[in-house]
Formats: sequence, structure tokens, C-alpha cells
Amino acid sequence: MSQCQVTIHGAAGRMGRRLIVLGWEDSGVRIVGAMEAPGHPRLGQDAGVVAGVGPIGVTLGSQLPEQTEVVIDFSVPEATRQIVQECVARGVPIVVATTGLDEAAQALLHEAAQEIPVLWSPNMSLAVNLTMKLAQVAAQALKDHPQGVDVEIIERHHRFKEDAPSGTALKFGQLIAQVMGQQQHRHGRQGRPGARPADEIGYHAVRVGDNPGEHTIIFGLLGETIELVVKATSRDCYARGALAAACFLRGRPPGLYGMEHVLGLGGR
Repeated sequence: MSQCQVTIHGAAGRMGRRLIVLGWEDSGVRIVGAMEAPGHPRLGQDAGVVAGVGPIGVTLGSQLPEQTEVVIDFSVPEATRQIVQECVARGVPIVVATTGLDEAAQALLHEAAQEIPVLWSPNMSLAVNLTMKLAQVAAQALKDHPQGVDVEIIERHHRFKEDAPSGTALKFGQLIAQVMGQQQHRHGRQGRPGARPADEIGYHAVRVGDNPGEHTIIFGLLGETIELVVKATSRDCYARGALAAACFLRGRPPGLYGMEHVLGLGGR
């Protein structure tokens, strides 16, 4: 199969730079475009130089190149909305890895998926998506436990992360609640909130140093506890997953896809 011709949207950001480096090294990928917002101070520079890998012959710009087969968006929510609309207008598939999308942006993705292939995941990591499947298995096995099961989700990320809790933590909670039926989603606790309600999932966000991402899903029973823990040691796991998603998406029919489709895990 020919190389997948990919444009990186948000190419000068932390993840965008790693996508440039790893995409340049990947024999199945050809980086044909690198996009940033109009007025970005590094527009016009070689994207490889910006990423620290040396010249690659791709200029950091603000326009979507004609030869683009798939866009990978690792930007900010405001920019995500713009690039999704442009991809719809041009008929270009898009992988959306940006987190912190509000309900309007999420609705836009669902609308776009009626016209183009859209792969949207709050986390591109292989290990995280496998752990999501394990969390669903645990939830299914425990949903009718006679003594009840308490579910808590703890996430850790670097000090620069702007949204909390993480989109990945929220996705874990969503998947578990779909099986177990919890209606309340509590973000942290303080004061005297009283006894823990049975139909609640608790979320706790930790921001420390340069932690690239860590999630612990706790199923608490009386007398025993199950914990699922998944940790990233490098952001490269997210970049490699996004590149794999882009190659998967090329040539697919319109629709809303997730990493479970890339990994052959079945729909969630």
C-alpha cells in the first residue's frame, strides 16, 4: 500500500512536533502538511526544524495542502472546530485527538461524520484503549453485585494540562456508567459531603511535573478492591496511535470511528 499522506494540525505544539518526528520516521506515512494558526511566529519555517528533526521539506503554514489524504488534529478546541469544518468542505478524513471539546464541538463531530470519516478519541494510546475494554468487562461482571461497588477514577497529568478531569478519565466513567448505571459524576470532594451515594462515579485530577498521563480505575467492594492502572512513560504512545489511526481512516466511508476500530476491539 502507498504511503498515507498526512497533514498535522497543531504542528508546532508539544504533540504536533512529536507527530512530525515520528511520522517522518514511519515508512508507511508521508508528512505532506504542517498547520498552525494564522499569525503563529514560526509560520514559514520548515516543520522538521520546528520539531527538532532537521529539514523535511514541509513548510509550517496555515492552509490545508491539496495532497492531504488525512488530517491529524492535535490542537485546541477552538481550532478543532475550524479544521473540522474545512475537512468537511474539502472531503478530507480527520483524526481528532484534541481534548477538552465542549458539547457544541462534539455535536459538530457527529455532524461531520455524516459526510466524512471522523476518528475521535480522547486518548490515542493502545494501552489505554485496551484498559477501557478491561474496565467494561469488570463493570459487566460487577454491575449486579449484592453489596454494591464503588467506582473512583484518579488521573495524573503534567502541570501544563489545561482541562480537568482528563477526557480519558471522563471516557472511562462514561463507559462504566453505560454498563453499571451510575447517574452522578462527582469531581472531587471537600467538606462533609456525607456517605458516598451508590450511584456515583468520583473523579480526581492530579497535576504534577511532566507526567505524560496516568489513570487508575478503582472498583471498591466490601473486603476487596480491583484497580486497573495504565501509565504512559512517553507522549510518543499518543503520537504513534494517532498515526496508526490516520492510516486506518484513509479510504473509509463516512462515519464516526474510535480507536477500538483501529485495534479491532469492536465498538464501544
